[in-house]
This record gives sequence, C-alpha cells and structure tokens, in this order.
Amino acid sequence: MSGVYESARAGRNASFIMAGLSASDKDAALQAIAKALLANSSAIVEANKEDLAEAERTGLAMPLRKRLLFDEGKIQSVVEGIDSLISLPDPVGRQLLGTQMDEGLSLYRVSCPIGVIGIIFESRPDALVQIASLCLKAGNSVLLKGGSEAVHTNRILAEVIEASSVEAGMPRGWISLLESRSDVEEMLKLDEYVDLIIPRGSNAFVQYIMQHSSIPVLGHADGVCHVYVHEKADPEMAVRLVVDSKTQYVAVCNAAETLLIDESIAADLLPVLAKALEAKHVILHGDDRASSIWPMKPVDQWHHEYLDYEMSVRVVSGEPEAISHINKYGSRHTDAIITEDEETALRFMQAVDSGSVMWNCSTRFSDGFKYGFGAEVGISTSKIHARGPVGLEGLVTYKYKVFGKGQIVEDYASGKQHFTHKPIPLPGEK
Repeated sequence: MSGVYESARAGRNASFIMAGLSASDKDAALQAIAKALLANSSAIVEANKEDLAEAERTGLAMPLRKRLLFDEGKIQSVVEGIDSLISLPDPVGRQLLGTQMDEGLSLYRVSCPIGVIGIIFESRPDALVQIASLCLKAGNSVLLKGGSEAVHTNRILAEVIEASSVEAGMPRGWISLLESRSDVEEMLKLDEYVDLIIPRGSNAFVQYIMQHSSIPVLGHADGVCHVYVHEKADPEMAVRLVVDSKTQYVAVCNAAETLLIDESIAADLLPVLAKALEAKHVILHGDDRASSIWPMKPVDQWHHEYLDYEMSVRVVSGEPEAISHINKYGSRHTDAIITEDEETALRFMQAVDSGSVMWNCSTRFSDGFKYGFGAEVGISTSKIHARGPVGLEGLVTYKYKVFGKGQIVEDYASGKQHFTHKPIPLPGEK
C-alpha cells in the first residue's frame, strides 16, 4: 500500500477518536502546538530560509516569494491566531434544531465533524498552521498538501504540530503531510477514507480536482475582487479604501483587482485615485474611457487576478452596469461599494453574487481571522455547504439524533398515533 493510502486510513481511524474529544481536550492540544511553534521558531525560520533561497535561485515570482516568507513575526501571528481559536466555542455538539415528533419522541439536529479532509493550498506556510488548527478544533483529521516552494518549512511545521499535539493527547495519524503531485493524484482516488477536498488555487485548478475525483470538493478559486466607487461616494473615503483594498497586501486573494467608477464623477475623482495608487507603485490598466481621463495601459482581460501592484480600471454608467460587470467578470469572492446612499448600497449588496459584499470598507476585511472565525482554511467561492471565509462552522456537518420510548412506525401508519411536530427550543431560547 502507498504512503498516501496509509495516511488516509490512519486519518480515518483517528477521525473516529477526534469526533469524541471534548472541547478541553482539543484546546489543550492547540495550546501545546502554540507553545511548540514558539519553542522551535529558530529551526522553523532556518527551514524557511532554505525555501526562500531556492525560490530566489529558481526565479519564483515576487508575489509568491512574499507569500513564502515565514519569519518570527509570522510565527507570532499564527500563534496569536491559535490563541484566538482557543477562545472560540466548540463547533461540535451544538444543537441546531429540536423537534418533538410526538410525546416521548424527540428529534435533534447536532453539529459533528466532517471526518477526514484533504486540503491543497498555496505557498503560504502560515496557511498550514491555520488549516491544521482549525481542523483540530473542529474534530477533523487532515491531509495537507502545500506548495512545493515551501517544502522545508511545511515539513518542519507539520512535524512540530504532529509531535506536540500527539503528546497532548491527539490520536496519531490525525495530521499527515503530502509532498508531491502524485500524492495528490493518489488522494483523489481515496473516497473510502477522505470525506472532503478543499483546493485553494485558480479556477482551472479547482475544476481539475473536481473532474478527477468522486470526493466532494469545496472550491476555493481565484480572487478577482472589485471596488465600485458610486457617484455619491465620499471622495476622501474612496481614496483611502481603494488604496487599502489594492495595496495593503497585494499578494492575497482578497486584494482588489478592478476599480469601477461612475462616469459622472470619473473626470474629477479618477485622477485623484490614480495618483494615490501610482504613489504606491500600482500600474493601472484601463478601458478607453478611463485611459482618456488618465494615461493607463490597455486592459487585456477583465477577469484577471494580478496578485501584484497592478489594477484594472473601468468607467461605468452607473450601479446596474457595475453590478453586471462584477457578476460577469468577478470570481464570487469579495466586492465592495463606496457610497453615501444607503438604498444603493443595500441594492448592490443584494444583487452582487459574491461570498462577501462590502459597503464603505476595504475588501481586505474578507478574512476568517478578521471575521472572528479564529482563522480560515480559505475563501469558498461555491454556494454549497460553506461560502466566503471558511472557518470552524464550514468544517463541521451535522447528524440527526432521535430519542424515543419504544415507538413504532406502524402505530402512526395505522392512525393510532399522530405526529405533533412541535419545536423544541434551542439552548438559550425561550
């Protein structure tokens, strides 16, 4: 049997144990992981330097090299994320629905772990820590495949997390690291052991995974995010939000890639926005109308995720055209409107078909940690099961529990007994 097969089978066996762990068991393991990451920070940074040196030698694109960096500051950041995760309530065992089917016959819908999750992610080593921590808190086993650029960093992180968590009481095999494309191809065949696959990457990559596996896939595709500056936008706010959305961190999926601006204000405001963006070294690609107001390079395609200091610009006739553009060329990730008109904002937020829609705030807020989810395994651009930043709630499913006192269906089929179907209040409800 292959190593991937054995890892998946061990993950399945571990998942049965994970499902029965208490919140305190899981939180204690998370505390042990945080402590171990800090204790091994020097070795982790050295491993990361190996990956960075190899990235420089092979000419890896600068945005990817920025994602690859995992220094002491990043280690402290992921530890803070784990601490935040520990403070969150256990997502497992929550009563989601209660129904009295009849006197003495009660139905409950209760949250439970998914089981074994395979996650394929990009070159950010901090993603490995976030994903592993979230899966542990949600009671899942996890098979992790990171970018090959981060092989040394991912390897030591997985070793530290596994050793410290197992010592703290987690079942051996709950976490495994895959390191090659052939490992991924093997995992895609293991529907007997793997319950869900979460790929993070381009649309083409996500589609490939979906087409080559019978395992359910939760798609995390590219982030072609928009900021629409409405004619009733506050100009100073517009400049601040557009610049932050694009440049606060360019190499992430929630950075804005396209600026839309109403034609009624474009002549006055677009030069101000362009100057502010170019001061941050952003190269602008505009349509004919935008380029006639401010010199820009031509746009090659509207569905373009730059992940760099570049941005597309389009002048639109108004809100309907902005919404139409976003729904046609966007990626259903995160899109924002800047306006002082509440009615327009609410209409925009209802009509734009994205996982997160923003009003008068930066697209960069679209993030599991910022949303208070502890962290995220990624941003889901699909509509089934989980959408937007996928945190703890996206890593659990549910089961139905029925409590009876000897009832049989024949009594109800014959009319001797009758269903009442009365709601049972959820915890905290009256």
